[in-house]
Amino acid sequence: MESVATETVSLKVDDGTEMNAYVARPSGDGKYPGVLVFQEAFGVNAHIRDVTERLAREGYVSIAPELYHRTAPGFEGKYDDFQSVIPHMKAMTEKGTVEDIRAAYAWLTRSSRVMPHKIASIGFCMGGRASFLAATSLPLQASISFYGGNIAPSLLPRVADLHAPILFFWGGLDKHIGPDQTRAIVDECKRLGKTYVNVEFSNADHGFFCDVRPSYHPGAATLAWNLAKTYLLLHLVKVDERSRLI
Repeated sequence: MESVATETVSLKVDDGTEMNAYVARPSGDGKYPGVLVFQEAFGVNAHIRDVTERLAREGYVSIAPELYHRTAPGFEGKYDDFQSVIPHMKAMTEKGTVEDIRAAYAWLTRSSRVMPHKIASIGFCMGGRASFLAATSLPLQASISFYGGNIAPSLLPRVADLHAPILFFWGGLDKHIGPDQTRAIVDECKRLGKTYVNVEFSNADHGFFCDVRPSYHPGAATLAWNLAKTYLLLHLVKVDERSRLI
């Protein structure tokens, strides 16, 4: 496990706005692969910062942009007060989200600590949708989407633009994202010959990965994290290093 360094950086977005992002990186010398980390609806909170740091300890420079920067910079919602996040979610647009994604990606590619051609994305809930968007908008090497909402039907046409292998995680008990939606996404990936992995935890609910939510499922979260780490290794680490690192 690497020791990590953290910082908050300010990014310029193409629409003229500025956006803060939380960065965690291995403290050692050298260049590392990069990972874009996309927030839940509750902002770049302690949980998302923890995920960013966990990825840094695995050997990645990770950046979590504040996707609510236009309406509520620094926002951290409470998990028992979903009503407070709704205005900020509704204010988001697909175009604005893609601009935010590109700004964070640009920061990674320009960093002297990052291998610019070894970048992936991971996101949760609203961020799972953003991670999917990232894989359709950027030349990523891999993408991971945890229970990404509103991919189907609104973003299904974007499946044709997937540039990277994508790993989907779903909770079988999730009432927000039904089997009709997950099936539509997988069927479209299959129809278009996209490279994907689809994982459903039958006894897990929406938000099962977050250890401060009531829906946290330790078993599903542990297995999903191990699968996610292996997926990143397979797509971001040099072939001759895999036997040593896995």
